[in-house]
Amino acid sequence: MLRMAHSRSARDFVALSDLHPNLARPNVIGMVIGKTDVRSFPDRKNIGTERYTFNFTIRDSPTYFINVQSWGREEYIRSLSESFRVGDCVTIENPLIQSKEAEREEKFNPVTPSGYKLLLSENHSVVKTCSCYDTDTRLLSLLHLPVKDPQDYYSLGDIVANGQSLHGRVLNVLAAVMAVGEPKYFITSDKRKGQRCEVKLYDETERSFPIVCWDNESIQLAQSWIPQETVIFASDVRINFDKFRNCMTATVISKTIITTNPETAEANVLFSFIKESAQAGALPGPGKELANETINLEAVVDVYTVEQLKEKALQSDGKLEPLHGIIYGYISTLDIDENVSRVLRNRCSICRFIVSEVSNTCTFCSDVSPEAKSTFASFDILVDVTDHTGTLHSCYLSDCVAEETLGCTVQEFLMLEEDQKTALKWQLLLERSKIYFKVTSSPNWRTGLKVNLLSCKLADPVEASQSLLARDWNY
Repeated sequence: MLRMAHSRSARDFVALSDLHPNLARPNVIGMVIGKTDVRSFPDRKNIGTERYTFNFTIRDSPTYFINVQSWGREEYIRSLSESFRVGDCVTIENPLIQSKEAEREEKFNPVTPSGYKLLLSENHSVVKTCSCYDTDTRLLSLLHLPVKDPQDYYSLGDIVANGQSLHGRVLNVLAAVMAVGEPKYFITSDKRKGQRCEVKLYDETERSFPIVCWDNESIQLAQSWIPQETVIFASDVRINFDKFRNCMTATVISKTIITTNPETAEANVLFSFIKESAQAGALPGPGKELANETINLEAVVDVYTVEQLKEKALQSDGKLEPLHGIIYGYISTLDIDENVSRVLRNRCSICRFIVSEVSNTCTFCSDVSPEAKSTFASFDILVDVTDHTGTLHSCYLSDCVAEETLGCTVQEFLMLEEDQKTALKWQLLLERSKIYFKVTSSPNWRTGLKVNLLSCKLADPVEASQSLLARDWNY
């Protein structure tokens, strides 16, 4: 039975760590951190019928969580399963507390610190969901704590390097989400409905690594992840060697518990990496180059000087939030008439990822046949931007923004003679311009600031003077 819970005091609930089989009519509360799909098995007592079941795992403290098992009629089990998801808070009234057979049960269920498991009875147990407004923030924070040691994981590069020696192993993975595929549905040979969803992961060591979800619960969770923003800690995933694709893969299994956006030092390092990779243009947006993000430039009105930006970054102590603004200045360095490799980079035509200069092949689209792959050249230029207060070095000018600024496409640029490229450079150098930008902190970047140019056009002299006067007056 399931109901919506009303607010209750923490004193009404027994801590999961205090449970024991002799406890009468306990009430417990916890966050759902893992959940399986509904399954059915032949009922040995009633030949020709089936019993239905599903499991879930709840947590009420950083160190304690327990598995919950429910059996019953199809209608009851499906109704109960559909009433909550991973990430919800639930209370359970009067579960049966039973000792678990660790060796047998933990082969297919999440490993827990408890020596017990909870069994739900349709006639005696009641499960209630808690509104997020009624849920203690201490419980909500548990959703971002991995159930395993946060340092106990394989990098994707380690998995690839170890290769087939890890085939069949169950281990932990910390990685960022590159892309989430669409769920695919099918009918199995025994007429059961099936589904599959593939997610591409990446980290500092590997650009693309597939993890496959076969159950609805993990697929629904995956659909909530934001590519190039979400980090996951996946405990107890199975590693396999895919002979068809000739690569290593991970699979979500019934033991797996996935922590979305974990709050750990290791995850914070990965968050910084994906942020800086995106800002540097190393990772593509969906179908677009990041430097040409879908920003409404008309909504960007704040005018800054270079000095003010540097002061703002200094005051933020390396934690400057992404900032959009305008600089009235000029491009002071633009090396487009030297080595073409400093101006152009090849990208994959499918995912727009920067491809290896040596092999000229995309490692991200590993499941696409070589015949279907192609690359294209894209502007990828580092420029300096200067005004009367100073210079911002190594600003990123790329793709469509670069084409608009230079006034030519990549193909047109490649047809220019060296003296024509030099003439084009001097048309732009030291010309007073209205430059739209996005700036973020990046300790590992050359200057501590990562600047993406979003637009660069010749400035109206009157507009520039009025804007700078107004800016100085406000300061």
